[in-house]
Amino acid sequence: MCRNIKTLFNFEPPATSDEVQASALQFVRKLSGMNKPSKVNEEAFNLAVERVAAAAQEMLNTLVTTSPPRDRETEAQRAREISAARSGVSGKAA
Repeated sequence: MCRNIKTLFNFEPPATSDEVQASALQFVRKLSGMNKPSKVNEEAFNLAVERVAAAAQEMLNTLVTTSPPRDRETEAQRAREISAARSGVSGKAA
């Protein structure tokens, strides 16, 4: 999976429409292999982003879980730690 696409389900506060849109854009970019489409492909690209965002929002609205919502800051800290471990950089000051 593309590392730029973040999990959006079961967070408090819930994912915003901007976050869903950003994930849809990343997904379509990954599928198409284009960061920015040419003028001839722009309409198809934007339509795909719109449809993926709508499908993703519908899915997020209908998913059900018994797990408590995750805290955004805790998850962000965990992601920073994983990133630092991958790059071999310590998160602590010397």
